[in-house]
Amino acid sequence: MGAAFGWGILAASSLVIGAVFALLFSISLRVIGLIMAFGAGVLISAVAFDLVDEAVAKSSGHGWVVGGFFAGCLVFFGGDWVIDRLGGSERKKATGGQESGSPLSIVLGTVLDGIPESMVIGLTIFEGGAVGAAYLAAVFMSNLPEAVSSTSGLVSSGWKKSRILWMWIAIALISGVASLAGYGLFQNSSPDTVAFVLAFAAGAILTMLADTMMPEAFEHGGKLAGVVTTLGFAVAFTIHTLD
Repeated sequence: MGAAFGWGILAASSLVIGAVFALLFSISLRVIGLIMAFGAGVLISAVAFDLVDEAVAKSSGHGWVVGGFFAGCLVFFGGDWVIDRLGGSERKKATGGQESGSPLSIVLGTVLDGIPESMVIGLTIFEGGAVGAAYLAAVFMSNLPEAVSSTSGLVSSGWKKSRILWMWIAIALISGVASLAGYGLFQNSSPDTVAFVLAFAAGAILTMLADTMMPEAFEHGGKLAGVVTTLGFAVAFTIHTLD
């Protein structure tokens, strides 16, 4: 259980690293967009090879995978819709705009983005006795651009730097708890249930990518964002093949 909590925090620590980097250095919107594109490519690879492929291998039928995939999509969509209405819709904007939103909603929205991927870390530790290096690297790398973009926007909106930093530290700790929950909640679960959970996380992550990260990446990174997304996918896939 301690390992699940620790690995969850390690994967989420890149949120704090990205935030510190954005607080110390001025980063152009184009660079932020390309960083977001790279993170999106990394997560697409993780969805395909570390979540859906693994879910298919564990399930007794594809219905568990398809059901989990769409359940994750709908739950994330619903949660994101509620958080948008509460004032968290601009949480990943690098250009600012967060000053008009609710700070609590911005935090809750960021937590919503990260909980599915964090729970899978704990689940994979329980299933295999160790965390998958490829998936852990994918989560770590994808968190960096999210924190850079969000932090840049929060600074532009007038948030205090100390407030921003403590927000990311709190979210990293919550991610560790989510990983711990993924380890503890599914210990007596059947392979089909595990497959459903993996597919659920995949659906939620893919919906998040299409809703937040990829639009932001192409808005600021331009057509080059497609190339960088492919690069991120290739890097994550290479790590997966070596794992």
